[in-house]
Amino acid sequence: MPDLAKHHHKQLQALERLAHRMDRAFRIPLIGVRIGWDSIAGLVPGVGDTIALIPAGYILYSGYRMGASAPILARMAANIGVDALIGSIPLAGDLFDVAWKANTRNTDLLRRHFEERAASDEPLPKRLGRKRFSSLTAPRELRLAPTYVGAHHPGALHRRKPHKQASWQHPLNRTLDS
Repeated sequence: MPDLAKHHHKQLQALERLAHRMDRAFRIPLIGVRIGWDSIAGLVPGVGDTIALIPAGYILYSGYRMGASAPILARMAANIGVDALIGSIPLAGDLFDVAWKANTRNTDLLRRHFEERAASDEPLPKRLGRKRFSSLTAPRELRLAPTYVGAHHPGALHRRKPHKQASWQHPLNRTLDS
């Protein structure tokens, strides 16, 4: 993926470390399931789930301060809400906390959001060099180029019927004779 801004990268790493401690810090032997301090605190009725909301709220607030969009923040808040609501159910909620891992989900949302934002700011040649594309996903300028059509289907330029016009307008405003 594209390079993130240095300050976003460091902040995301710190948030991912916090999420790791809260969701996946310990491995249960023989079962292989990973639990964190969120699941352990949830075993204490009432107080544990409330205490576990503090780091989740910090991750949400950090996303806001970093400039995450409103839909991303809403999804993060929904993850925390589901975790708090179902996690408050005795025993079943604790098992749900082990599987849901809201903090990890939220840091993954943040990372993807900032990587996509960084990718949209890259110049076109750099984006094209990084990912594969087809005629459906290629940029409009590239799809209109006759070399792309010919490169995609060998011999396609020879099999195509000539245009009825005397010249064809190239996307870069160059005139080509048919």
